[in-house]
Amino acid sequence: MTAPPFLRAAVMTAVDTTVVETRPVPALAPHEVLVEVRSVGVCGSDVHWYRDGRIGSTRVEDPLVLGHEASGVIVAVGAEVRDSRVGHRVALEPGVPCGRCGQCRSGRYNLCPDVRFFATPPVDGAFATHVALSSDFAHDVPDALDDDEAALIEPLAVALWAARKAGIGIGDRVLVSGAGPVGLLVLQVALAAGAEVCVSDVAAERLAVAADLGASTTVDPRSDPLPADRTVLIECSGVAAAIRAGIAALAPAGRAVLVGMAADGEVTLPLDVLQSREISLTGTFRYANQYPDAIALAASGRVDLRRLVTSVHPLGAVHDALLLPGRDRAALKPMVHPQQDEMTTA
Repeated sequence: MTAPPFLRAAVMTAVDTTVVETRPVPALAPHEVLVEVRSVGVCGSDVHWYRDGRIGSTRVEDPLVLGHEASGVIVAVGAEVRDSRVGHRVALEPGVPCGRCGQCRSGRYNLCPDVRFFATPPVDGAFATHVALSSDFAHDVPDALDDDEAALIEPLAVALWAARKAGIGIGDRVLVSGAGPVGLLVLQVALAAGAEVCVSDVAAERLAVAADLGASTTVDPRSDPLPADRTVLIECSGVAAAIRAGIAALAPAGRAVLVGMAADGEVTLPLDVLQSREISLTGTFRYANQYPDAIALAASGRVDLRRLVTSVHPLGAVHDALLLPGRDRAALKPMVHPQQDEMTTA
């Protein structure tokens, strides 16, 4: 394999606007690898950047390549990376920390203030034919995982981190609030840990998938009450009413982990419940040191990543892929295949 002189990238040039550009392939730093990108999942954050031009107070000020859930094949290596890595299939961990700050030295590199995370302004992401990445963050994947599944190791790492923050184990009664891709992955991780799981959402299509994946109960909170006496809440929707209702459903000494980000950044919490029941409450921000275990879990077959894939798009159709989740609740995970001919879809 050899590195090409040029790559193609789908570049967000304005809200709801993408242009496919040809760019020089970046020169590799000594510790980097060049990856031919095979598959990229569309994440909710990509949709927010594209539709709104911002997430919270951070705005897209300059042209930006979106996409951070990616897999591919290493085609070239930097001077300090062994040549034998060429040809390896890899899942790309999209956030590279500084490795020097207090958070990194404590193992919490997801909290590094200088992390460079794909598709977070001003760092370009993976909707491109090739990307450069630190070799340590290009994780080998086995043949048991196809390219789409390897790309979805990223949201699985989010789910695994949330489940571990909650300390989910055998016999736990878990409420997963929000049946989007991360919620459905949390469901599967919790089941693998020996828990019983109820999933709540307002979309019947997504509740049906949750039931297929093993949820013992599914609830539309608009018409049915949430089950009480839950030991764990994993809140994946970011909806204020869902956060409050989920906390109220917890048993004494229950644990609540907030994964979904609230649209306005602020939520009123039921302090009487938190205090009188001694509820433990924490948030999550991405993940740290989860990729090896996520890859092993997916390869074991105990988590079905393929079930989340609902459509495939070529690089030239990134615009359509980004708008699809907002148009169709059944669209769980559009995947972009940058090597696919731009005039065709699968």
